[in-house]
Amino acid sequence: MKIHPEGYLIICIALLLLAGVNISLRWLCPYAWLNICLLVASCLFFGLIIWFFRNPDRPLTPDARMVYAPADGKIVAIEEVEEPEYFHDRRIQVSIFMSPLNVHVNRYPVGGETTFVKYHPGKYLVAWHPKSSLLNERSTIVVRTENGQEVLFRQIAGAVARRIVTYAKEGEQAIQGKDCGFIRFGSRVDVFLPTNAVIKVKAGEKAIGNHTVIAELATTNRE
Repeated sequence: MKIHPEGYLIICIALLLLAGVNISLRWLCPYAWLNICLLVASCLFFGLIIWFFRNPDRPLTPDARMVYAPADGKIVAIEEVEEPEYFHDRRIQVSIFMSPLNVHVNRYPVGGETTFVKYHPGKYLVAWHPKSSLLNERSTIVVRTENGQEVLFRQIAGAVARRIVTYAKEGEQAIQGKDCGFIRFGSRVDVFLPTNAVIKVKAGEKAIGNHTVIAELATTNRE
C-alpha cells in the first residue's frame, strides 16, 4: 500500500513511541496478559495510522470539460450560493465531507493555470457546519482551465482536522488528478462551479477522488 509523504514523520514517531511503551511495559509489568493486550492495541492503532495516510494510485485521462471529485467522502451539499472571496457572484457549491476513515489526499479537480491561492487561519467548527466554509481554517485554490472556465475549491479544517497542507502556488500549472494537498483527520472540500455547469452527482452520494465526475463544464466561459 502506497503511503502519502505527509504521513512519513507521524508514522515513524508513532512506531517509536509504541515500541518504547511496549518494551518498557514488558520489563516493568509481570502480567503477560496485559503485555499482550497492549501489544494488540498498539498494532491496531498503528494500523489505523498507516490506513489514514494511504495514497491509492488513481490515474485518469485529463478532460478539460470534466470536474472530478478532489477528495473521497460524502456529498453533503449541492446549492447555488454567493461566493464572497474570489468570484463575488453566484456559483454552484458542491461540498464533500471527509470522515477520518476516508482517503485524505486532495487532488486537482481540473487542470490549467493556478490563478489564486490563499490560506486563512480560523476556527474548528464541525466540517458539516454551514459556516465552516467561511469561519474555519481553510485554503482557497482557483484554477483556470484551457477553456477559460475558473473553478474554485477550498480545503476546510474540521473539529478534528488541525492541519491543512496545500501544494498549489499561483502561476503554476495544475495537472488534473495530481495531488494538490492533504488534510489531517477529518475535514471537508468545497468546489465552486459556474452556474451553467451540469452537476453529475446528488447529495448523499459517495464521491471517490479522481473517479467520480461531479460536474461537466460548458465549452465557453459564459456564467
